Amino acid sequence: MTMNTLLVERMSYGTQITLNRRAARNSINRELLLELNTLLDELEGDPCKIIVLQGQPGYFCTGMDFSEVTETSARGDDGATLELSTLYMHTLKRISLFPKVIISVVDGEAIAGGLGIMAASDLVIATPRSRFALSEALWGLLPSMAVPYIMRRTGYQKAYVLSLTTMPVGAEAALSMNLIDEIHDSPPESIHQFSQRLLRIKSETVLNMKAYFRKLWLIDNEMEEMAIERTNSLVSDPRIKEDIRNYLLYKKFPWE
Repeated sequence: MTMNTLLVERMSYGTQITLNRRAARNSINRELLLELNTLLDELEGDPCKIIVLQGQPGYFCTGMDFSEVTETSARGDDGATLELSTLYMHTLKRISLFPKVIISVVDGEAIAGGLGIMAASDLVIATPRSRFALSEALWGLLPSMAVPYIMRRTGYQKAYVLSLTTMPVGAEAALSMNLIDEIHDSPPESIHQFSQRLLRIKSETVLNMKAYFRKLWLIDNEMEEMAIERTNSLVSDPRIKEDIRNYLLYKKFPWE
């Protein structure tokens, strides 16, 4: 399967997916989300039991592609913004309920919406140089859709502090708050260690476990709709759209 935003490779443990928008710092656009979901369609019936999701060296994923948001805004296409928010929320849900073990490997920056993709995964392995941040508040936005998955990992207060302060944290701090599961200089070695156990578990068991744990947590259809509505209303705010436009055109931050 030929894709513009993803690289796919068969590995001994399963399938490796690499986000391939390096020039855009692996930011999230509509094409990436559509291609990722198309690939998950293909893999759902595949015998592989483990999927590794990674970025390029230096960038796992840096959140929303502001260029695409500005383009749709210039066309007056607010429906595209809603579509992107809905597709992103759907993708997080799909990752969290997918009948395979999904391991995110972070080697560098995981920011904003990229943190949501990472947090929706079953396991997160990071290299020592990795950094994590929720930067949305700097733009007048909220990490509405990512926070429920981040909170599932870190608890309420840590998720709130990450959202409020927007301050990046290193790998050690991320591990201490359970945002990630392991720090390793060589993620493939860590994946190999996990796979020795994970490959013994049936995909049906993984699916049942994910569905059961979802029922124990606050994420449901109503909460997802609320998160989509909040994100869409903020991204559509004229003041926020102007701040994003000024940054793209003049490299001017909202607080300057």
